[in-house]
Amino acid sequence: MKDDFNQTLAPGIADQMAHSTRQAMETTKHAADQALDGLDDQVHRLHEQASRGLDSAARGANAAAQSVQDATRRLRDGAMQVSDGTTRYVRNEPVKSVLIAAAAGALLMGLVSLLSRSSRSA
Repeated sequence: MKDDFNQTLAPGIADQMAHSTRQAMETTKHAADQALDGLDDQVHRLHEQASRGLDSAARGANAAAQSVQDATRRLRDGAMQVSDGTTRYVRNEPVKSVLIAAAAGALLMGLVSLLSRSSRSA
């Protein structure tokens, strides 16, 4: 009787267990697919955000470089104007220019002499 019981119920139980296992595998596969789809969406969003951030940083760097170039150009233009003005002044007032240069040189030498004396005495 035990053999009859095993022969009639065992195939049904095995089929039920196989069916339950298949259902569990399908449910697990579905959950994994959903999780992977969610991860894929998150990775895509992060990629887009990183791309926007990098684009913004590149625009900022380009703007900063352009600003430095503009400032350098203005500085160079100003230096050229000062140089041209100095050249015109020396050409128009040569004696006065030499006297101003001599006075500036004497003033600098006086300062150097004064500083060197105070550093020797310290």
